Amino acid sequence: MRILVTGASGWIGSASVVELISAGHQVLGLARNDEAAAKIRKLGAEAVKGSLDDVASLRAAAGRAEGVVHLGYNHDFSQMADAARTDRAAIDAFADVLHGTGGPLLIASGTLGLAPGRVGTESDMPNPAVHPRVANAAYTLGLAERGIRSLVVRFAPTVHGAGGDHGFVATLAKIARAKGVSAYLGEGRNRWSAVNRLDAARLVRLAVDKAPPATVLHAVAEEAIATRDIAEALGRSMQVPVESVPVDRAAAHFEWIGPFFGADAPASNARTRELLDWEPSHATLLEDIAAGHYPGR
Repeated sequence: MRILVTGASGWIGSASVVELISAGHQVLGLARNDEAAAKIRKLGAEAVKGSLDDVASLRAAAGRAEGVVHLGYNHDFSQMADAARTDRAAIDAFADVLHGTGGPLLIASGTLGLAPGRVGTESDMPNPAVHPRVANAAYTLGLAERGIRSLVVRFAPTVHGAGGDHGFVATLAKIARAKGVSAYLGEGRNRWSAVNRLDAARLVRLAVDKAPPATVLHAVAEEAIATRDIAEALGRSMQVPVESVPVDRAAAHFEWIGPFFGADAPASNARTRELLDWEPSHATLLEDIAAGHYPGR
């Protein structure tokens, strides 16, 4: 199948491109600049010039494909509403091209905030008030009625691995390096889920290959890791002390990431494993930290 991938040069997208190609798919990678295009070509895909802000370029690129894996997104937390509107316009462009074809349209979402205080499942539908992107995921599922194999993959808040991760754990490591202490909030019992980027990429490919329309999938390998365990692993790896920070000092110590690191957000992958026969097999989050992949620099 000929697949267009947005975010193809990114952390999850680049691994997904390799996985799709290894399974026999032809991949077009959306490239917003020459640097991204060079990286995409190096992965073995064809680079296609375009941008999430340029709907015409998205339509043209999707018109050359039989399916779309939409992993690109503007993660600027200061412009969340604008980013969600851009994302919705992109989804609409892809849906117009894929209408009635039965081709896959896979978009990325997240498990954070899915079911506070309990283990979230694939059948849970989060409140759109959690993040403006949530409404786009619900909208995408409804596109199955237009003859599109619409798929939503909810990624764990931590998609970890060797080299190039700029996400939550990398940010925690930088804060620990800057402040000389690896911290957690309160007792550190709140839980995060995690997935290795290579396992996440395999899930993307399996979804493209065989997931039915209007399916929600969880890219989650470890459903519940205590944040204290994450902080302690970073402390050991970076050789800095570990300590608790009062919850009311979350913003002062952790800045923007404080509310996220303080969330209790475990998520199940049981239905995803059963549906796609997906079995995560790569390094765990704590193993990647111990291997020195998060030096905080």
